[in-house]
Amino acid sequence: MELRILIGVIFICSHFVRAQDQNQWVFDGQASVVANYAPDNEGYGLLMGRYLPELYYDLTLDSSQSLYFEGSANIYGSATFFKGDSSRTDGAIQPYRIWMRYIQNKFELRIGLQKIDFGSATVLRPLQWFNEIDPRDPLGLTNGVYAALGRYYFSNNANIWMWMLYGNDRTNGLDIINSNKKAAEFGGRIQYPVPRGELALSYHHRSADASELLHSTDFANIPEDRYGIDGKWDVEIGIWFELSYIHKHEELGILTHQNWLTVGADYTFGIGNGLNVALEHLVTGHSDKRISFENGTSITATTLSYPISFFDKVNTVAYYNWRLKDVSFFLNYEHQFKKLTGHVMGYYNPKTPPRMQEFNFVNNFAGPGLRLMLVYNH
Repeated sequence: MELRILIGVIFICSHFVRAQDQNQWVFDGQASVVANYAPDNEGYGLLMGRYLPELYYDLTLDSSQSLYFEGSANIYGSATFFKGDSSRTDGAIQPYRIWMRYIQNKFELRIGLQKIDFGSATVLRPLQWFNEIDPRDPLGLTNGVYAALGRYYFSNNANIWMWMLYGNDRTNGLDIINSNKKAAEFGGRIQYPVPRGELALSYHHRSADASELLHSTDFANIPEDRYGIDGKWDVEIGIWFELSYIHKHEELGILTHQNWLTVGADYTFGIGNGLNVALEHLVTGHSDKRISFENGTSITATTLSYPISFFDKVNTVAYYNWRLKDVSFFLNYEHQFKKLTGHVMGYYNPKTPPRMQEFNFVNNFAGPGLRLMLVYNH
């Protein structure tokens, strides 16, 4: 069904573009090949190819109005190799983005399958409500959500967001419970400049579907409210915080109330070409009490990024879980060729890695591993 929608939208957009101006439409895409080796896993090897074709069109209506159309697909195939000389293949063609944007002066409205992303944190992100971006993924891939998003920008750099979602049933970010696909979701965000930085307030309402988790249809439509506040400042060093509180209007024990708080800072040292170091600390809580950090954990993450040259750079991401005493480490060396980008990545994950989403397959392998990636953009 989603594939037919994608093909239909792309056909309509391309037909509209041809009717207006043959030279206005643009087709591009991104192809990537991944090889992964993780000897401590039953499925120790992975080969994957992915292609994200994109068709878009930018139509200027007049000096203050424009329309923008975008349609793209996620086409992938993979082979997993298991100990004992067995293997498994997988593949699909899925919609990746299908949306239209209308812009008038300081207002924009975007409708369709899109990415919605906001917040101040960079690695440990309590406000990752609508995507599953993994900070270790050089491509930043994530599933989109079906939504209507409106934004207005004021002259003092303040801005207000309003959104409505429908037809989404995936979990995103730190979600534990799916959304009810047949219930509308809505919310908004206000960002306001303050001396040396900005503050923001966010809110979202949805109906959570815990029927699969709790094995009962009585929990298929649980009202849920999310509240968020975040801020960031540049005071010699960069500092930020991000707080999310989630309240379900049904008694679900420790899942009734959820709290996440991240604080972070970064600084670029004058070493060589500039070494950027960032540090974040997250505390979480799941409780039947409104504000509590019981039954949670604390995680510290650090990132280092260093540009070796104009064509080469290296970055690392490391996590430490204080409750489980687990360490995760990720190292990425990137080289820019003339038309290609190459990545050599090494990593170590705990023996019991946390649940991740479709695109975050790096973290699905426990123990040490090596990952090679080649990316071509056209």
